[in-house]
Amino acid sequence: MLIQSHTVDLATPSGPMRTYVHRPQGDGRYPVILFYSEIFQQTGPIERSARLMAGHGYVVLVPEVFHELNPAGTVLAYDEAGRDKGNADKAAKPVASYDVDNIALITWAQAQPWCSGQFGAMGFCLGGHLAFRAALQPQVSATACFYATDLHTQVIPSSAGQHSMARLADITGELLMIWGKQDPHIPDEGRAQVYASLAQAGLRFTWHEFNGQHAFMRDEGERYDPELAQLGYQLALALFRRKLG
Repeated sequence: MLIQSHTVDLATPSGPMRTYVHRPQGDGRYPVILFYSEIFQQTGPIERSARLMAGHGYVVLVPEVFHELNPAGTVLAYDEAGRDKGNADKAAKPVASYDVDNIALITWAQAQPWCSGQFGAMGFCLGGHLAFRAALQPQVSATACFYATDLHTQVIPSSAGQHSMARLADITGELLMIWGKQDPHIPDEGRAQVYASLAQAGLRFTWHEFNGQHAFMRDEGERYDPELAQLGYQLALALFRRKLG
């Protein structure tokens, strides 16, 4: 399926949010995937992943997750300076602010002629957490979270009762949780904590742990595992086909 890409700046209470839109060419109505990047925003690997998903018949929206903190179009490098800046931005943005961003994305998409009205979410690393956060919105019926960081910690600022794991009762859709066993950011005890909480809450989810490192989906750098990445995409696409059409 051929795709097209463009940008749109969506209004939010904290300022415009640059959003990258990747969607099938031509007429038609398609399910929408809210696609969340790592702390580096829309890098080359994130854009390629988003376009891959769009090529399977989805409109993929990639918001700049730290739009309040950087000029539009900012992309951080995969180096020490980029990591430091991204982690500082993560520590500066309250988690509830992403809810407002999600509402802006969904509201805008619903008004577009290409929107079928079905919504999913997907993301990597911080974006895995933000996809999980998007699942709090009632319109989101399927969510694929890849090595979602900070679900088991309090690193992302949140007020009382607003941490993502404190709001499991708001999740009505199905979750796909994918992890790397060799990921130092999410140790065994952290994954076990998340699993127990999801099970206790009675959520619908599938759980996959692979022998992979953190960022094994990222097609740059020595941690990339092409075989695991292909399997990850297959699992996500199977979920979205089943739940979104």
